[in-house]
Amino acid sequence: MTEVLSSPPQSVASIVERILALKEERKAVILSHNYQIGEVQDIADFLGDSLELSRRAAATDAETIVFCGVRFMAETAAILSPEKTVLIPDPEAGCPLADMITAEQLRSEKAKRPGVPVVCYVNTSAEVKAESDICCTSANAIEVVNSIEGEEIIFVPDWCLGDWAQKHTDKRLYLWPGYCNTHHHVLAADIESAKREHPAAEVMAHPECTPDVLAMADHVVSTGGMTRVARESGAREFIVGTEIGIIHRLKADNPEKEFYPTSSLLVCPDMKRISLEKVLWALEDMRYRVEVPAEVRDRARAAIERMIDLGR
Repeated sequence: MTEVLSSPPQSVASIVERILALKEERKAVILSHNYQIGEVQDIADFLGDSLELSRRAAATDAETIVFCGVRFMAETAAILSPEKTVLIPDPEAGCPLADMITAEQLRSEKAKRPGVPVVCYVNTSAEVKAESDICCTSANAIEVVNSIEGEEIIFVPDWCLGDWAQKHTDKRLYLWPGYCNTHHHVLAADIESAKREHPAAEVMAHPECTPDVLAMADHVVSTGGMTRVARESGAREFIVGTEIGIIHRLKADNPEKEFYPTSSLLVCPDMKRISLEKVLWALEDMRYRVEVPAEVRDRARAAIERMIDLGR
C-alpha cells in the first residue's frame, strides 16, 4: 500500500482562487516587480520597477503588503509603511548587488570624504540607506544626482548606473565598484547579433548594463521606462537588454509587437524564487514578515522620502 505523504498538488486556478480570497480576508495588496515569473505578475495588484513600487507601497491603504520581489524592496515597503504588515513570500530572495556594500563600508567611505553627500541606489540594505542622504532608482538616478547641491557625490553601490549618471552631470561622482551579475550577462556581441537578425528593432537597455552596451542602446531606461517606450514608440520590434521576466509584461501590454531578449542567460535566480504557492503560503500563514528596527528605519525613510518627494 502506498503511503500518502502530502496532499496532491493544486491546480494553478485553485491556487489563484485561494490567493484572491485570502487577499480580501487579510486586506492585502500584492506588489510584483517586473522580473517576477509570469504567473506571479498576473495575480499582482500592481506591477512596476523599484520606483513605481516604492510609491505604491507608500500610498496604499491596505493593511498587508505582499511584496513579490527581493528583500531590499520589501524592506523599502516596511520602511515607508511601518504600521502595515509587509510579507515577502521567500525570505531568501536577496540581491547580490545590494550585498556588495555594507553600512560599515559606507561609513568608512564617508570618513574619507567628509561632507560629501551620498546617493544610494535603492538596491541596498536598510542600514546602507540609513547612512545615505538620498536614494535613487534606475529610473531617476540622473535627476537625483543633479538635484544635489555641491560638486561632489558618493554614489553606491552600482558602478554602471553611477557611470551612466556621471555622463549626464557636471558633478564628480565617486563610484563604488558594485555590479549586477545578471545585467553583466548583457553583451555587446549579443546585441550586434540580434540587430543583424532584427534590423528594424529598437534596443532598450537597463542602466545596470555595462557602458559598451549602453552606447549601443536606442533607449537606456528602467523596466518601468521599457514599458513606456514599448507602448509609445512606433517601432514594432524591440531588443530587450534586461532580465527576461520583463518580456512577459511587455508582450501582455503590447500583443501586436515583438520583443527579443539579448540572451537566455538573463535570469535573476533571486527574482525567480517566488512562486504562486509561496504567495499563497505567505497569505495563509502571514509569513515572512519584514521588519526594520526603528533607529535604522527612521534614517532610511528620510533618504527614501527625499527621492519620492523629488518625483512629486
